[in-house]
Amino acid sequence: MGVDCRIDPSVSVMRFGQRADVLCLADGVSIYAQTRLVLGDVVADPCVGIHIGARTIVNVGGYLSGEGGLEIGDDVLIGPHAKLLSAGHAIDEGDSVIARNRITRAKIVVEDGAWIGAGAIVLEGVTIGRGAVVAAGALVRQDVPAGMVAAGMPARLIRSRKGDAWPVAETPTPWFQRAGAELKRFFRQEREIK
Repeated sequence: MGVDCRIDPSVSVMRFGQRADVLCLADGVSIYAQTRLVLGDVVADPCVGIHIGARTIVNVGGYLSGEGGLEIGDDVLIGPHAKLLSAGHAIDEGDSVIARNRITRAKIVVEDGAWIGAGAIVLEGVTIGRGAVVAAGALVRQDVPAGMVAAGMPARLIRSRKGDAWPVAETPTPWFQRAGAELKRFFRQEREIK
């Protein structure tokens, strides 16, 4: 643990076993009330670990999963009740009871200067780029490039932090709009025939 770290007494660390360097906090890290740091089995899994960079702030009620590895850079802001989940459960294999299937793990990386908004959820294997913003309540399943803003469930890139609009992927027209257009054409043709 670095110098000048502020850790609320209600912060909990969940781990099984002992191993050095699985939880590393750089200088000036602040972790607020009711945050949970989850490491899992630190002996059996070499990927386990949480590394938090200098001057990073984790606001109240955060859930940081280091079961698949979690690397947070310097000067990162993590909003209240945000969840960074580096482990999950396999759903497409084995038993119909999900709890009996294997646990999936993949490292999450949050680069320097990023901001993860209140209530956002970042799933395993995602990288949040340098200076990127994840909006409050977003569900992030894919990487967010440096300097970009992502929002929504699932999160989509909406613009750069410089204010440039991000090209939105063309979404298919909903069926009811297509059907409505077809009906209008049909009735127009009927009137023209009469």
